Amino acid sequence: MSKVITIASRESVLAMWQANFVKSRLESLYPDYTIQILGMTTKGDQILDRTLSKVGGKGLFVKELETALADGKADLAVHSLKDVPMELPDGFDLAAVCERANPNDAFVSNKYANLFDLPEKAIVGTSSLRREAQLRARFPHLDIRPLRGNVQTRLRKLDDGEYDAIILAAAGLERLGLADRIRSQILPEDSLPAAGQGALGIEIATHRDDMREILAPLNHALTADCTTAERSLARVLGGSCQVPLAAYATLAEDDILSLRGLVARPDGSSVLIAQASAPRRYAEQLGRAVAKLLEDDGAKELIAEVLAGQ
Repeated sequence: MSKVITIASRESVLAMWQANFVKSRLESLYPDYTIQILGMTTKGDQILDRTLSKVGGKGLFVKELETALADGKADLAVHSLKDVPMELPDGFDLAAVCERANPNDAFVSNKYANLFDLPEKAIVGTSSLRREAQLRARFPHLDIRPLRGNVQTRLRKLDDGEYDAIILAAAGLERLGLADRIRSQILPEDSLPAAGQGALGIEIATHRDDMREILAPLNHALTADCTTAERSLARVLGGSCQVPLAAYATLAEDDILSLRGLVARPDGSSVLIAQASAPRRYAEQLGRAVAKLLEDDGAKELIAEVLAGQ
């Protein structure tokens, strides 16, 4: 087997940080190996004038990287797990999920300390229907507008006065050394995170058992169990960028996971929330159970209406 491992990554500053983080971990584990990064531009990086829900969703950020895996140009791909589609194409697997960083959303503003300080008609930017729906439900007086681009582009738009505040993932800002831009963190009680938020997922071609073994030490068991539950819920409900959907699991007590899920209309006029707990070994089943609770409350009908209206 070759002693060179190639990591496929998007070329944004944050994606390269994530790839270099995994590179560093592998170098410390396998000093005899040469670890290199293959930077790539994805369709999701190129289309910036429309929201993800209008141009194809999360898969736009991973397809080119998966092609590199299939062609043998790369051995693994590093993703923000929240950007990974709930159903991977045939021939690809998640080999490891790294320990989760901060799962919260972050409130960023040059004028205001938190969401509650924002005046009527204040302009708030977000790239996420999930965040938009929860903001509209809690703060109907705000003017929520789309915000695309990498972290630096979004911050520049805020600094240029296009927005009064923007909402970003706290983990991304912290990883880039920009934690000082966070005016306040938005706790899950106020904005439930996306499935997998704060965690890194490492994808490989299914047949690469050699890479599966190499990557095993990078897998964080608790994070993997929590995100398995979250992604299971989202998968049952057809999780995509077209529908506001959130899922967040935590360790409630010894080996017991608590999972909270949310489905909403983009305008925040209807928000469904459900919660349940189960032993960690039943993470996949827990996700399905909370999805069923949401379906019993009308989630399927709500999702169908949202999709029909797009």
